[in-house]
Amino acid sequence: MSRYLLRRLVIAVPSLFGISLVLFLILALAPGDPFGELATNPNVPPEVGAALRAKFGLDDPIWLRYLHWLVAMLQGDWGFSFVSRMDVDTLILQRLPVTLFIVGSSQVLALLVALPVGVYAATRPYSLFDQIGNALAFIGFSLPTFFTGILLILLFSIYLDWLPFVFRADIAATGWRWFWEEFRQSIMPITVLGLAQGASWTRYVRSSVLDMIRLDHVTTARAKGLVESAVILKHVVRNALIPVVTLVALTMPAVFGGAIVTEQIFRIPGIGSLLIGSILANDTPVIMAVTFVFACLVILFNLLADILYGWLDPRIAYR
Repeated sequence: MSRYLLRRLVIAVPSLFGISLVLFLILALAPGDPFGELATNPNVPPEVGAALRAKFGLDDPIWLRYLHWLVAMLQGDWGFSFVSRMDVDTLILQRLPVTLFIVGSSQVLALLVALPVGVYAATRPYSLFDQIGNALAFIGFSLPTFFTGILLILLFSIYLDWLPFVFRADIAATGWRWFWEEFRQSIMPITVLGLAQGASWTRYVRSSVLDMIRLDHVTTARAKGLVESAVILKHVVRNALIPVVTLVALTMPAVFGGAIVTEQIFRIPGIGSLLIGSILANDTPVIMAVTFVFACLVILFNLLADILYGWLDPRIAYR
């Protein structure tokens, strides 16, 4: 296992290098200038703008700017935000916990919905439960997150006045009151992301279980006299989860993309809203750092998926 992990980490290094190079080139060639407003501001002398551009190396060739960024990144210096006037790593660490909490909780909710509903529907195909589950799943992953988010805001915030629709990072309460307020304002964004993802995963779980339940080893387990629950849990579900794990790992970029939209709807001070604000302000150091963090998370989740393969299927060897 240790050799396998080491080999995967070594392979991840050139992947991250290539991703960072492509991202930097796209941002460098994109139109826009973070100090463009200074040039049109009559109150700012031209030499001030020139000094700032020279300080941050914006007039250097692209290859030299990338080399400076790469060396600084390897040394732990992620750059300086032109808009927030603070280090990029500090800015990301302030926003990252909120995004990870929302995304992580939504994925737990999605699994809690997809696994039991998909397995139960597959064990009773074409039943009333299966038909209702399929209909709800199609509706769930057909509706975009911005639509369901606005719908929940209208229902639970405007009409019923049960939940706040603006996420607050500065809750004045303490103790259990703080946990309760944090839970209340997280319900809707977690529900929007979790149900959308759970609806998609339910279809895959059902399909995978249906394929597995017809195999010979499942028929043999039933012929040996095992109870149906043991057959489903030990011989069907565990093997059926292998393609589902692959799906979960590969859909993580889409999950973070949906989180960006959801954070804008509910005004969540997370990575997604930081990325959108930085794009609008041409804050390239923040854009580069956030997209690079997303790339690292994608590679990490794919590595975790490969590790889970061996736990789900002992026949898989790490070589």
